[in-house]
Amino acid sequence: MRVFVTGGTGHSGSYIIAELIAAGHEVTGLARSDAAAATLTAYGATVRRGDLEDLDGLREAAAQSDGVVHVAHRQDLLPTGGLDAVAAAELPIVLALGDALAGTGKPLVTAGSIGSAGQHRLGRTATEEDPALPGGDEHKGTLHARNVVETAVIGLAERGVRSSVVRIATIAHSTTDRTGFLKQLIALAEQKGFVGYPGDGANLWNAVHARDVASLFRLALEKGPAGSYWHAVGDEDLPLRTIAEAIGNRLGLPAVSIPLDVLMVPGYFGFLANLVTQSYPASTLITRRTLGWEPTRPGVLADLDNGNYFPITPPQAS
Repeated sequence: MRVFVTGGTGHSGSYIIAELIAAGHEVTGLARSDAAAATLTAYGATVRRGDLEDLDGLREAAAQSDGVVHVAHRQDLLPTGGLDAVAAAELPIVLALGDALAGTGKPLVTAGSIGSAGQHRLGRTATEEDPALPGGDEHKGTLHARNVVETAVIGLAERGVRSSVVRIATIAHSTTDRTGFLKQLIALAEQKGFVGYPGDGANLWNAVHARDVASLFRLALEKGPAGSYWHAVGDEDLPLRTIAEAIGNRLGLPAVSIPLDVLMVPGYFGFLANLVTQSYPASTLITRRTLGWEPTRPGVLADLDNGNYFPITPPQAS
């Protein structure tokens, strides 16, 4: 299969390209810069120069492919517009890709958020049958801001696109993670001198290894039914306090409760405050049964324990 991939030089994207090539697919990756082009070439992918703002170029690349994997986003918009601006920019991108694939039955697999279903607010575990929450002002600045994108992708199934959304766990980890949530928590702890967690830290989080994310994208591309959600989750329900304590053990810092106060939580976590106070338990039963996906890589606690997320302390002179 000839697969067009956006975001192929990112954390998950790099593993997705490796997974697809290993499975015998021909991959073309979108590259905005010379550095990105060189990286894609090193991965063994064909390079298509362009960016996410060139919708006509995206349509052309999708039309020339047998399927599309879209994991890129306008990260450059985050500092000024936040998640809302990123979602607003992504909607025309997925619709352009859908235009190119309409009526063909070809697959379009995009990245989504495990928090999009919002079932944590109803006190139960999210499943793949839960649709994304509708948008609205109450969801601005949260993971739900991009729910309109997920809804649009699923809706492309009615236009003859074998579309699906892979909802990625709140923590995607690996030995090559440079900017993910774990790295941000570690940086905060080093800055503050302790590892914070909100309230009693009993809110449930989930995690997945980036290599397991890649295998799920491949399976969804190859055989996922149209209009489906898939859950890329390895650790399904870890208390956030447990993650904080694991970080503290590696850094030699205490794990400390941050009172659930309108000032205290943002004071420590900053723009992550809305995210860290939620619970995101999620089931993968349908994903496993339908696609035969099984996560095989180390869990998040093992990845924290192996030292990849922490600088190596040089031996002290005697």
